[in-house]
Amino acid sequence: MSSATRVPCPTCKKAVVYSTKNPFRPFCSERCKLIDLGEWASEGHRIAGKPAVDEMMSGDLEGLGSPEE
Repeated sequence: MSSATRVPCPTCKKAVVYSTKNPFRPFCSERCKLIDLGEWASEGHRIAGKPAVDEMMSGDLEGLGSPEE
């Protein structure tokens, strides 16, 4: 007898079976999945630290100007 792994939905905290049969895992529904995506898109959720974009792009932008016609 195997017991299913249950995890709380990150959005609504409802207990959800964590399984490949759940297309929204670890969320309980598409609604909760989209709510979480919206939070990331609006920067409601962030990963702490210095933004990587500044480091990656600053050197690439130097010397670039509008193309001469």
